[in-house]
Amino acid sequence: MQLDLNLLAALDALLEEGSVAGAAARLHVTAPAMSRSLGRLRRTTGDEILVRTGRTMTPTPYALAVRGQVHELLQQVQGVLAPSRALDLATLDRTFTLRWHDALVARSGPALLAAVRGQAPGVRLRFLAESHVDTPELRRGEVDLAANAERPTASEIHAERVGGSRYVVAVRRDHPLTREAALTAVAYAGAAHLSVSRRGNLANALDAALTRLGLARRVVATVPTEGAALEFVRESDLLVTVPESTTRPVAERLELALLPLPLDLPTATVYLSWHQRYDTDPAHAWLRELARAALADAGSERDR
Repeated sequence: MQLDLNLLAALDALLEEGSVAGAAARLHVTAPAMSRSLGRLRRTTGDEILVRTGRTMTPTPYALAVRGQVHELLQQVQGVLAPSRALDLATLDRTFTLRWHDALVARSGPALLAAVRGQAPGVRLRFLAESHVDTPELRRGEVDLAANAERPTASEIHAERVGGSRYVVAVRRDHPLTREAALTAVAYAGAAHLSVSRRGNLANALDAALTRLGLARRVVATVPTEGAALEFVRESDLLVTVPESTTRPVAERLELALLPLPLDLPTATVYLSWHQRYDTDPAHAWLRELARAALADAGSERDR
């Protein structure tokens, strides 16, 4: 038997109002339409539901017995189909999983966590390391928010640009290049390079920019994270090209020098991405707003 949930609303109104006219007014339908609903209810249940006693209608014993259950079921259905949009951050108990570029976790993660703890102490954040291969965690619901330099192409994944940064060259403070009046493309290309790539790629957009100038560089090693790259640079004559916004705080602690990149290269862009299933989720929308603020002006690099 195919059930019509409209009959549940009609039955609730009939039992609450005790008349066809009253139930019709309550549901904003005509009296004839409500009469037809009552007829269908009688055929479905095998009970009269309401019977006439003089000028009024009286509920049957069956109707009296199920009235409370009908009302409760209707409220449950309405709660599922039209959930409350109110969000009580003080009592919110939820775990969010975030897959962010490592430099963004280091630079913006602490600010995001502080904001979350200040507003919703029952919320937990799970920051996951980026994988060396692309995986559809957003689509499968395994990750709530992604943040990196890649703009997703799948139509069901929503993304917005939340930051960007120019690229700079990181070297140790007494590196020979720091003694130059200005870093040239020729000197840059002639140095020993370290590359940041979660996939281990030796080439990226820098090589294309150098090729246009008739130059080439030598990459002696790749590492998966910017943090690791800066440690390599700190102890050697290597240089690494990284986004300024995510690098400068760490470079200052490691006593590294940041030099202007002598190439015409687009800025490193940061995208915040999530699955469309969370568009209208109040808790997710709240977290996205905090993440936007934390990621503002942050950049990231991932070699492709």
